Amino acid sequence: MKNKTIALTLAAMLAAGVAAPTAVIAQPIESGYQEALNQFDQKAIRKIDVDRIYNHIATLSEAPRVAGTDVENRAVDYLRDEFKSYGYDVEVQPFTYVGYTEPTRIELDVPGHEGELNPGNFTYGISGDVTAGLVDAGIGSPADFEGIDAEGKIAVVQRGEFSFAEKIVNAADAGAAGVVIYNNGPGALNGTLGGHDDRFVPAVSLSQEQGQSLLQHMNGNPGAEARILVEGAETGEHTSHNVIATKHPTNKKKDTGEVIVIGSHMDSVPGAPGANDNASGTAVTLELARAMKNLPSDTEIRFASFGAEELGLIGSHHYVSELSDTEKDRIIANFNLDMVGSRDAGDLIVASVDGEPNLVTELTQKASAKLNGEPTTRGRSGSSDHVPFHQAGIPAALFIHSPLEPWYHTPQDTLDKISKEKLLDVAEIVAAAVYDRARFDNQNPKDKKRKETTVPKEAFFEQSIR
Repeated sequence: MKNKTIALTLAAMLAAGVAAPTAVIAQPIESGYQEALNQFDQKAIRKIDVDRIYNHIATLSEAPRVAGTDVENRAVDYLRDEFKSYGYDVEVQPFTYVGYTEPTRIELDVPGHEGELNPGNFTYGISGDVTAGLVDAGIGSPADFEGIDAEGKIAVVQRGEFSFAEKIVNAADAGAAGVVIYNNGPGALNGTLGGHDDRFVPAVSLSQEQGQSLLQHMNGNPGAEARILVEGAETGEHTSHNVIATKHPTNKKKDTGEVIVIGSHMDSVPGAPGANDNASGTAVTLELARAMKNLPSDTEIRFASFGAEELGLIGSHHYVSELSDTEKDRIIANFNLDMVGSRDAGDLIVASVDGEPNLVTELTQKASAKLNGEPTTRGRSGSSDHVPFHQAGIPAALFIHSPLEPWYHTPQDTLDKISKEKLLDVAEIVAAAVYDRARFDNQNPKDKKRKETTVPKEAFFEQSIR
């Protein structure tokens, strides 16, 4: 696997509407792992059935699994029942969070305007129905509003320099009844306001081209009016769930006390069936649980699926926060499977938060070298459910293909884009890597003492992986 690109960005940059930098570390280790698969590797991978993985994806991706919705709840029930059918002890862990419900209807009507307007929403934007005159408010700074009469009007604002939320609050402080923010570069504008604010007024987004067309209409038609309609947007308390199945050591006398967590997130973004993101990782986790159920082992293995990842890694943060210090010390590795099946994505990488090697990357590169003739490329990413484990001082890494597929976070993330070859590759690598450590008579050296990190959890969202 030779692709060496994965982006690392901060969620704060999404809120500010600025371009995100890219940071890459991707140097494969020098490898001498060309020996034939041993009996332990074969035990770990021989029961994996890729058709089962594919069928799980088909079931899970019938509709978007947005956190806190009935569809996500059905996914929780499906995972619980599947894990139980394999004979596991299963915990369904509920957690509450303040979340956002996307609007069901967004409209921007400008009488007399020629050309199509396709308004978008800002996450944490509010519902409302506003009909008012239009006013050009520049970039939406306080100084821009000092020079115009925005009282009761809809302010048209360009993206840039200030966060979307600041622009809307500045408009509201100037008495505006609504806001239209248009892009300062090519393409549609998608963004977040970062959280709820009682000062917000209804706001929609436009592409650069559509925003400039609107300004031309305003210049040629003094007193032009518009109507903003947003329905169904809501911020409030929601409930999501984590599902954890536990494989206990098969011989209590030989129990090392160590724990390995294989995890994935079950939710998807609104409008996206999420076949690759992340029914693929969830389905591989399910199949690994089934295939590894009867393997003799001296290490506890937990198969976890986390909720509300797309909203800021909420489920995995909750899971880690509920662990005692003793439990954190017991967990020696977190294998995080996120977007592992797209035919249109690049090569597999195994990415730690800091880009440095750890137990997960080392076991993975050893296993992949034996399976594929070369070790999986290492990368760096702080954008998925391995982050809370890393922050707790637990060796953790993300399995993902890079560059991402063009269908990422779109309605086109569907079953027909899934590659069975990629699914099987990831499943076999993870199974062999985990069992290398979890099998009996493992003589690997003990890990060095770990330290918790202080990276703020608010800094990372999966949406920023690009």
